[in-house]
Amino acid sequence: MHRVFIAINLPEDIKEELVRYQDRHFDLEAAQWTKKENLHITLEFIGNASDEDLEDIFKKTEELAKKMPLFEISLNKISYFPDNRMPRYIFATDGRYHVTLARIRQWEWRKISPEERPDIKEELNLSFKPKSIEVMESFLKREGPEYRVLKSYSLI
Repeated sequence: MHRVFIAINLPEDIKEELVRYQDRHFDLEAAQWTKKENLHITLEFIGNASDEDLEDIFKKTEELAKKMPLFEISLNKISYFPDNRMPRYIFATDGRYHVTLARIRQWEWRKISPEERPDIKEELNLSFKPKSIEVMESFLKREGPEYRVLKSYSLI
């Protein structure tokens, strides 16, 4: 079985900007920061798929890529999700798409007194036009997930 999702991988310059943000807040012990190479936008999480399922997923993703008009993604803010009180993630978002910058470890978060919890709110101005969408496979490991591109489909 394969753990599969459809994604947009970010251009290197966008990843670099997001990593600069992570570096400024890296001392937040409750956050498990996403590795630079894993920064992406998930379009659809599929979950477990057999080899047979993969062929169907590849076909449908290719059809989607052929029909999808060129578009721009503008990441305009970084914030906690779903809220500042008990967040689960730190996201860069445009309100529709999001990039997970960190997962919040709930047990660590509860140890921080409310008045000492950092306010994560930052305006961004990062835009790009996706050039492809990918079928990705996720491998869950102790040190964090590892992703591999199974197939890539051009949007141009």
